[in-house]
Amino acid sequence: MSSGPKLVSDPPTLDGCHSGIPRNLLRSAAQVKANLVSNQTIDPRERAQLPVLPQGFTSSQFATALAEIIHYLGKQHVEINDKPLDDGWYIEHPNTHDAFNLFDSEDTVSSAAVYPGSVEDVQAIVRWANKFRMPIFPISIGRNFGYGGAAPRVRGSVVIDLGRRMNRILDINPDDCTCLVEPGVTFYALYEEIQKRGYKHLWIDVPDLGGGSVIGNTLDRGVGYTPYGDHFAMHSGMEVVLPRGHLVRTGMGALPGNNTWQTFPYGFGPYYDGIFTQSNFGIVTKMGMTLMPNPGGHESFMYTFEKEEDLPQIVEAIRPLRIGNILENVAQLKHVVQEVAALGKPRASCIHPGEALTDGIRRIATSLPYGDCTWIYYGTCYGPAELRNPKLKIIHAAFTRIPGARKIDPQTLPPDHYFWSRDRICSGVPDIRELSWLNWQPNGAHVFFSPICPIKGQDAERLLAIAGKWHNKYNLDIFPAFCVGAREMHLIINIVYDRGCEISRQNAYRCMRGMIQEAAGYGYGEYRTHLLFQDQVAATYNWKNGALMNLHNSIKDTLDPNGILAPGRLGIWPAAYRNRGWELTHNDTNTSGKALSEGNSVCHSRCASDTKL
Repeated sequence: MSSGPKLVSDPPTLDGCHSGIPRNLLRSAAQVKANLVSNQTIDPRERAQLPVLPQGFTSSQFATALAEIIHYLGKQHVEINDKPLDDGWYIEHPNTHDAFNLFDSEDTVSSAAVYPGSVEDVQAIVRWANKFRMPIFPISIGRNFGYGGAAPRVRGSVVIDLGRRMNRILDINPDDCTCLVEPGVTFYALYEEIQKRGYKHLWIDVPDLGGGSVIGNTLDRGVGYTPYGDHFAMHSGMEVVLPRGHLVRTGMGALPGNNTWQTFPYGFGPYYDGIFTQSNFGIVTKMGMTLMPNPGGHESFMYTFEKEEDLPQIVEAIRPLRIGNILENVAQLKHVVQEVAALGKPRASCIHPGEALTDGIRRIATSLPYGDCTWIYYGTCYGPAELRNPKLKIIHAAFTRIPGARKIDPQTLPPDHYFWSRDRICSGVPDIRELSWLNWQPNGAHVFFSPICPIKGQDAERLLAIAGKWHNKYNLDIFPAFCVGAREMHLIINIVYDRGCEISRQNAYRCMRGMIQEAAGYGYGEYRTHLLFQDQVAATYNWKNGALMNLHNSIKDTLDPNGILAPGRLGIWPAAYRNRGWELTHNDTNTSGKALSEGNSVCHSRCASDTKL
C-alpha cells in the first residue's frame, strides 16, 4: 500500500461512454471516486491461475468455441477474461466478477465477455451457446451492486454485455409520455436525452443511483422514488430473445404495424412479461417505459423522531397516509446511523475507541443541523401548491402526534446536505450521493437484506429485531431503512463490510444466511437478493412442497432444454445442473469458495458427462 496520495483520474462522461456520468455531475462523481479510492487498501492482483474455463471444457475446446463467435462478432467484440480482477468503482465497474465479492473474486468469475451490437447478434450468440452447450450470463450494464454486480452464478460462464453496443434510446414520445430503450440506456442517459430534447414536461423515475440500466433495474423489479416508483408496473412492451434464439415481442408488439406498444402493456391472450423478470427465461433487448408528466411542482420534507421505540408508532401513522395516497411516493424512513454514514467519513474517524455505536451516532447527530434523533422520514408531495398544502397539513398532523417529532425546515440545511440529494431523486433527477456511506469501512462493499412485510408497527419491530440479533452476533453495524410501498414495506438493510478482509466478508455472509432463514420463519420473504443467496431465498417460497419452483423448472426446461442461459440465476437451475450440488443453501456458510469449486468438483464432472458441455 502506497503511503502517498493516490492519483485519481476523472470518471468517464456520458458524451464519451454509454455508462459514463453526466457532465453536470462530474465534479461530484470525481469527489466520490477520490474518497472511495483513498479508502482502499487493496489493489488489483496478479491472477493466481489461468483464465477460468467453463465447466467441462478443455482449453482447446474453449478456444474452438470462442473462435467461432469471434468470426461472427469480430475480434474487437469478444474479450477473454485473462487480466487482473479490478473492482473499479461504481462508474468504472467490472463486467468480469462481483466488485463487492463475498467469496474470493475468482469464485464467481466469467471466462469471457461478448458484446452484441444488435438483436440479430444476440440471437446468434444464443444459438452459438446452444451448439457448444456454453453457459452464458447476460447483463445490461452490470451495476447491480449489493446483489452480485455482473458476476455469473456459474463460474466460467461467458458474459453477454448488452450495454456497450446496444444503448440506443429508440423513441421518446412527448405526447403519450413514453419511451423505448435498449439495455445499455442508463437512467443518467435517459434523463439527459429528455433534457436535450427540451421535454420539460417529462420526468423519469430514478433509483438511489442513476447509473443502472433502465431495463436491467426494471427486470430485477427495482424501485424509484416518484409516484412512478414501481418500475415493472410502469413498463409496457418487451422484445425478448428466447434461450434457443427465437425472437418474440409481447403485448401489442405482437401486432404488426401497431402504434400502442408503449401505451397498453397487455395485448391479447396470456400476459408473459412477468416471467422475464427475475428469471433466466429470456434476454430482453427492448423495453417500453411510461414517463411521468411533470406534476407542476413538488415539495420535499423531512421529519425526525426522537426514540428507537418510536418505530411502531411511526409505521402505524404512515400506513393510512400511504394507502390513501396522501404520501404519494416510495418514501424512506431511515435510521440516523445512515444519515451519519452518508457524511462519507470512515467509522474510525466517527466512533471513539470503546464507544458504543449508538452513543457515537447520537453524539454526532447532535452536532448536525437536525439535531439528536433516531429515525428520519424523507418524503415528497407533488403538484402545485394548492394541491400540496392540504396533504402536507394532514401529514404534519399525523406525524406530530408522536411525542418529540419535529419537521425540519429545509432552509436550515446546507446545500450539500443529504436531504437535497433525496429531493433531486424524488423529483426524477439522477444523483450519485448515495455512494458516500461505503467509506464507513475500508475497501467498503455492501450486500442488501431486502425482506417484505406489512405496513404494521409490530412487523417493522420484529424484522428489525431479527436483523439486529444477527448483526450483533457477527459484530456488524446495522444500517436499516424502511421503504414504504402502496401496501407493503421493504426493510432494506445495507451490510457494509471490508471486502479486503476475510473475517469481515465471512461475517457479512453468515449474517445474511441467518437473517434470511429466521425472517422466512416469520413469513417475511425477500423480494430481491445477492446471487449467492438466491437458492436459499427461492427455497423459502416453498408452499405445497415447492409448487412454485416446480413451475419455474417446467418453464426453464421447456424454453431452455440445453440449460445455457444464466443457470442458477434466481435459484432456477436447468435439468443438467439441478440437484447436483450447485445449490447454496442456508447451511452453506463457508466463504472460502469451496462451495462453488472444490465442493462441486464431482458435480462438474457429472454435468460434463451428462450434457457434453
